[in-house]
Amino acid sequence: MYKVTKSAISANHLFIQTKFMVDIEVHIPSAFDPFSDVEQDSGGGAGIKEYVHIRIQQRNGRKSLTTVQGLRKELSYEKILKDLKKEFCCNGTVVQDKELGKVIQLQGDQRKNVSAFLTRAGIVKKDQIKIHGF
Repeated sequence: MYKVTKSAISANHLFIQTKFMVDIEVHIPSAFDPFSDVEQDSGGGAGIKEYVHIRIQQRNGRKSLTTVQGLRKELSYEKILKDLKKEFCCNGTVVQDKELGKVIQLQGDQRKNVSAFLTRAGIVKKDQIKIHGF
């Protein structure tokens, strides 16, 4: 709904003032959490896919770490790590985290290599891998 009023300043100029009276409902979105899908996916209930998350973490300068989390607990992480290190000529370790369980860490940006290795070895399917990073 709006209201139009006319006001004349001089004979040559006519100004039209428009006053808008509009009720606007604004929905402000909540803050975006990039790791919210991790919390939802790791529920372990029926019908929920369990994903393997491959991330990159920047260390200092050009150095970086690739982390692999979410592998099944019955797998031998040490054997997988040994094969990954041999395949990609890099160093790595298995770290025990309180919340995430066992996490494999590799030196360098190995995200695509690790994804291809895990699918080729038959450890996980391609649609169960989520690659995070730049």
